[in-house]
Amino acid sequence: MQVTVGFERAIIKIDKEKEFAELKNVLTRIFESEKIEPFLKLVQRKGIRIRDFDLVLASGVLEQLGEELTPSAKTPRQLYEELTTPDQGQMREFYLSKIEEVQSELRTRFHKLYSYY
Repeated sequence: MQVTVGFERAIIKIDKEKEFAELKNVLTRIFESEKIEPFLKLVQRKGIRIRDFDLVLASGVLEQLGEELTPSAKTPRQLYEELTTPDQGQMREFYLSKIEEVQSELRTRFHKLYSYY
């Protein structure tokens, strides 16, 4: 008898919950349908690979999408830097999952951002 066990993601506690939630909210809003195309255009203009979250943060692309995305006085980069290393890893994972959810027609149009070379 063969038993199949599905993948179960380990639950890792978030240390800096407030900062994590605020940055996650910023990313969630960016990946809404009306903001995703301007985001992809900015990333493309800067010549950044879409999967390089650290470079996306460092470039200031997230801040260029509008002040309403950051309700606190902190930039997305500052929020990320305040997170612990495990929290940063989870945030990168969240970001990577969001870029994979982008509509296929946009992914096709911005195929160079998504390519590995």
